[in-house]
Amino acid sequence: MRKQNFFSKINIWVVYGLFSAIVFGVAIYSVALINELRQREANRISVFAQAMKIQQANQTLDSDTQNLLFTIFKENDRLPIVVVDQNRKAIVDEGFYRNIPEEIVKDPQKLSLLIADMGSRYKPFELEISERQKQYVYYDNSKLLNNLRYFPYLLGFFILGYIFFSLWFLRTIKKTDEGYVWAGLAKETAHQIGTPLSSMIGWIEILRMENENSEGVKEIEKDINRLKTISERFSKIGSVPELNDLNVNETLQQNYDYLKSRISKKVKFMLVLPNHEILIPHNRILLSWVIENIVKNAVDAMKGEGRLEIELYEKNKNVLIDFKDSGSGMTNSQARNAFKAGYSTKKRGWGLGLSLAKRVIKEYHRGDIRIAHTAVGEGSTFRIMMRNG
Repeated sequence: MRKQNFFSKINIWVVYGLFSAIVFGVAIYSVALINELRQREANRISVFAQAMKIQQANQTLDSDTQNLLFTIFKENDRLPIVVVDQNRKAIVDEGFYRNIPEEIVKDPQKLSLLIADMGSRYKPFELEISERQKQYVYYDNSKLLNNLRYFPYLLGFFILGYIFFSLWFLRTIKKTDEGYVWAGLAKETAHQIGTPLSSMIGWIEILRMENENSEGVKEIEKDINRLKTISERFSKIGSVPELNDLNVNETLQQNYDYLKSRISKKVKFMLVLPNHEILIPHNRILLSWVIENIVKNAVDAMKGEGRLEIELYEKNKNVLIDFKDSGSGMTNSQARNAFKAGYSTKKRGWGLGLSLAKRVIKEYHRGDIRIAHTAVGEGSTFRIMMRNG
């Protein structure tokens, strides 16, 4: 199993922290930039309006002033501007509008709508031509700023996506840490079982020499072999298991034969297999663990009495194994949490069996395990699905 050291954890959080700082830094800078552009355009309009006022108030201007005003008018090549008289009627003479499409200028109705739209966004500048005559300069954003107005929405969408990514990232980190804990616990358990198991193997050899055909010795030997299998299961957690093309019929039959003699006689235990072999890549030791966990949960749900059927079949290039029990069934809440680590409806137990079973099927066998059907008082059907080829 790979070990996640302290420094690798720090690196993950450093990267996450830097990325977060960049995201929110870009967001703050973008908003400030848009506001600054908006203010600059408003200032340019103010200068433009003052230039128009100077030009109209003074018929004779020196050449330097005229050049300055000409430069101000010329530089305004982006902002749409319309000048109206005191009756709010557009002045369509040359120089009284800028950056407005000709088709709008020639259509009084469209031009009136445009002016009303401009006035709804920005208050027009007032030009006092004389005591009785006033003009108003209506203006709007440039195309650039109009395009940028959608940027906050895009930025909000991006930040929302980042929040979802953050939640996913933190959840992944948590799951990874939990995975290291459970894998370490499993390997340590396998190591602890190995010591007394070696001693038991030695004692069974001594007992066999005293009475080779003893029925008790044979049964103990079966359980010792089972303990070996359990130890191997735990030792494989956190490692990449070897998958072989094996007949899944035989895997189910072996587990059925073993479990049938060890569960309550009040449980009507049945196995339904197809007439032909089904070869799929799987690790027999780990798949047996999954089968045993599901069967034990089913027997517990039936309180040691009822009907349990295991059925193997193929459907749409998938191999399905159904475990149908006549137990107490589950509520929707229980079904949603059944495969979560630590969740258990029993007073005893850590709630790890089904969680590890799901991990074995999904991560190691590229399949899935779920509750196909359940209802309170009607039993449950657990389904293992693996690809056939």
